[in-house]
Amino acid sequence: MTIREFKMPDVGEGLTEAEILKWYVQPGDTVTDGQVVCEVETAKAAVELPIPFDGVVHALLFEEGVTVDVGQVIISVQTGGADAPEAPAAAAVPAAAEEPAPEGRQPVLVGYGVAQSSTKRRPRKAVAAAPAAAAPAAPAPVVPAPAAPAPAERNGTAYANGNGVAAERPLAKPPVRKLAKDLGIDLASVVPTGDGGVVTREDVHAAAAAALAPQAPAPAAPAAPVAAPAPVQAPAEPAPAVAAAPGARETRIPVKGVRKVTAQAMVGSAFTAPHVTEFITLDVTRTMKLVQELKDDPDLAGLRINPLLLIAKAVLVAIRRNPDVNASWDEAAQEIVLKHYVNLGIAAATPRGLIVPNIKDAHAKTLAELSTSLSDLVATAREGKTSPADMQNGTVTITNVGVFGVDTGTPILNPGESAILAVGAIKLQPWVHKGKVKPRQVTTLALSFDHRLIDGELGSKFLADIAAVLEHPRRLVTWS
Repeated sequence: MTIREFKMPDVGEGLTEAEILKWYVQPGDTVTDGQVVCEVETAKAAVELPIPFDGVVHALLFEEGVTVDVGQVIISVQTGGADAPEAPAAAAVPAAAEEPAPEGRQPVLVGYGVAQSSTKRRPRKAVAAAPAAAAPAAPAPVVPAPAAPAPAERNGTAYANGNGVAAERPLAKPPVRKLAKDLGIDLASVVPTGDGGVVTREDVHAAAAAALAPQAPAPAAPAAPVAAPAPVQAPAEPAPAVAAAPGARETRIPVKGVRKVTAQAMVGSAFTAPHVTEFITLDVTRTMKLVQELKDDPDLAGLRINPLLLIAKAVLVAIRRNPDVNASWDEAAQEIVLKHYVNLGIAAATPRGLIVPNIKDAHAKTLAELSTSLSDLVATAREGKTSPADMQNGTVTITNVGVFGVDTGTPILNPGESAILAVGAIKLQPWVHKGKVKPRQVTTLALSFDHRLIDGELGSKFLADIAAVLEHPRRLVTWS
């Protein structure tokens, strides 16, 4: 009998570690090729891992809640006939484990697609080592797959990116991978200068300066304190609170995964992009009436119609009227990059922390298509299945603090984006309408924007146009 070992794969974009959230199997269970054996959380998303061979679970090397480096053995499986001698779980992977998976197998990682790879793994030295001390260098591809045309060569290992497209896994030493992770850099986007196409620390720093300037902290403090984006929809079930020991005066909670990366990104954004926040209070009674009319429209039956849908549409109309707000800052080239598409970010609270997935090409969607995209985005976020690709390349974000009864806030920009709109609670308030004080549905909008990209005049026009559409929603038609 042979013991085969399955190592923690790099489940996307050069991440160096993942936390084991849940085991779906136990020692003695039979597993089959492609069966999901555990769920892990990276710095970007929760991912289910399939086992790449058949057998019986021999040992689980790590408990739930433990953070494991990429390349470490996490589970061992007995394979082969019963007459074969059993190898110790801690022994090096036998030669059989080095062979590629049989032709025709295509296990899929949730949110990552299938890796189409023809690359070969480097041979290991036959030296016994404890699983916890296994060297993370040169981890195996995420998912072996049938022979197919290899991606463009860059001396890396092929893997499936967040879009499900085959791409080479860049070569880099573990400290460099950790640096890239801490700076929020996708190693696949870094041009390597090291021998043999290896990404160096200098390459990562150069990429951070060129493409991710909003993430790089600077010594200057922001002009005024700002708050992180809040969730747009009612949040998913909150993560269980850590129980305090009897008589304890303090409880320490490790910061890791999505929460850690969000904190790093928010600090980077707050201390690099010069934030300006403007506010406007408006009467949205007509918009609320339109929401009800659309709910009753048989042509929109089955769709989720709510104020957020019309707010999102108002933002898209305002961007069309003020296209210069839809841009990003290229620090290295000292250029403003105008975007001719809108990837509309929607801040969402999940049990694992705040995430900001975005609706790709939202500007081109009809009202019904936008409603479907919003519903899918929220449902995926609540299930913890948002993929890294869904959170990349956003341009403008909406965050709805109103779901908590909050009137307004000063949100921090999602790194790399130009603006973020905070929507306050919609409340019945006294309002002067047609010369008389009447009860009207009123809310406050707060727009934070990057003053390098958007000056006061442009930011004011953009916010005023959003308000104008929500005050008189017929402009959704007349201004489109």
